[in-house]
Amino acid sequence: MSEGLPPVTEWPDYSSQPLGANPMEQDINAPYNKGDLCWLLVSTCLCWQITPAIGFLYAGMHRRKSALTMVFQSLFCACAVGIQYWLYGYSLYMSHTSNPILGNLTKGVLYNVLAYPSLASSDVPDILYATFGVTFVTVTAMILAGAMLERGRLFPSMLFLLCWTTFVYYFLAYWEWNPSGWLAQLGVLDFAGSGPVHIASGFGALAWSCMLGKRRDPLGESQHPRIPHFRGHNPFLVGIGTVFIWFGWLAFNGASTANLSIRSIYAVLNTNLAACGGGVTWACLEYLHARKFSIVGFCSGIISGLVGITAAAGFVPVYTSCLIGSVTSVACFYTNKYKYFISIDEGLDIWAIHGMGGVVGDILTGFFAADFVPALDGVSTGNPGGWWNRHWAQMGYQLAAALTCAAWSFGVSCLLLFIIDKIPGLHLRASEEDELMGLDQKYFSDYDMEIYGMGQYGASIEGTREHRASNTAGVSDRASDNVSPAKRD
Repeated sequence: MSEGLPPVTEWPDYSSQPLGANPMEQDINAPYNKGDLCWLLVSTCLCWQITPAIGFLYAGMHRRKSALTMVFQSLFCACAVGIQYWLYGYSLYMSHTSNPILGNLTKGVLYNVLAYPSLASSDVPDILYATFGVTFVTVTAMILAGAMLERGRLFPSMLFLLCWTTFVYYFLAYWEWNPSGWLAQLGVLDFAGSGPVHIASGFGALAWSCMLGKRRDPLGESQHPRIPHFRGHNPFLVGIGTVFIWFGWLAFNGASTANLSIRSIYAVLNTNLAACGGGVTWACLEYLHARKFSIVGFCSGIISGLVGITAAAGFVPVYTSCLIGSVTSVACFYTNKYKYFISIDEGLDIWAIHGMGGVVGDILTGFFAADFVPALDGVSTGNPGGWWNRHWAQMGYQLAAALTCAAWSFGVSCLLLFIIDKIPGLHLRASEEDELMGLDQKYFSDYDMEIYGMGQYGASIEGTREHRASNTAGVSDRASDNVSPAKRD
């Protein structure tokens, strides 16, 4: 029997051996704890399903005629954005560089990514953190994708998503998560991506909704007098999507410690309690205003809580997390309730929940961050905390990060959308006919009138209801004729 390889005892300088060691000559697993590796790898699998879960959530919030578009977009984000991440995305925000703005392509196609300790934590190898990180960008892209809401053309939307992740997400991720990024150097606390994920996607969605304009409503069916507002076709899908988002977000935040430690447990518990506080708070506010509950509202509150705790999960004491979820839910609820003042058709509440919720989460992190919580991972000592520890300057850093992420995402999104719209054949807005008939019929062979329907529109607007009613009556009569007298009784 051959003897095992000698273990790696000390990592060389990165510039001389970016892979960490030659796996044919040394055991590159030896320096790492198997529990850390297992935790991050399993969490990656759990986080992956958040992207299609958002697709189900959005599909349920759409009218039936455009619901399949959201399921398709979730799969597109999982696949195409994942390929982009492999080609150059990970390299752009996790390169070993010293400039404060953006990385280089030295890790393109994960060429120099293997056993060397990751920049996020020396407890896990670069290849594992790269595997975990892809779920963050696909989730972010899918949150943003909902802004095309029933009126955005599919191909320009897909191009925009790829351009947006390049020029918005990877810039912000480098600024906050790469040790050389200027926001990281400033001392911003963002545990799992409030800025690059929530604020960026929320304000990007606001820009997209603004550039697309309002949805058409020729029959006057909107439930709001100022902006188009239509009920989603399937609250059950909304509930199912939220359950899987909540489930995945426990791993999303919990594994952001990049090791398995008491801090990981703390982050999971903080995340769960914030979701609980957010859901109950939104449901109570909804009942206070409407004297009824709704599944969509309860789910919105849960997601608001998850958004609010994303920046804070690994920094705040566990006895503050429910309050953070509740406060974020209140802010998101009233932003959503009064967003008609800006007269933008942002029907899936992406800006109200993710954009503004992320800003509130950043601010609350500045309030409640405590120095002892990061130290629970056994590595992150010396964190000054926030106002909880009388570190008053932290609030300024948090506000700087929130405003930077919001402004960069909104401004760059508007510029990208303007350019794409001017490219021949890539105009953003669907034609009136396609919008009224539904994007599903326009783009998908799976579309089936009998199963999915066409909303309130048929081949023409006039006479549609009478035509479908007569068809239904005919089918009922024929079915009745085929039923035996015994069965009729």
